[in-house]
Amino acid sequence: MSVLTYLIPISLFLGGVGLVGFLYTVRSNQYDDPEGDARRILSNEWDDHPKP
Repeated sequence: MSVLTYLIPISLFLGGVGLVGFLYTVRSNQYDDPEGDARRILSNEWDDHPKP
């Protein structure tokens, strides 16, 4: 049971790191164009340089 004193803080820390990483990606607008991705995958043209 003493191992839980180590595992619980470590898991809370890793969860916090994941949450901070997710909030960073949301605030840096990395999820702005989901519709474009859905249409781009069905296109026959190769798009190596997507629009910003």
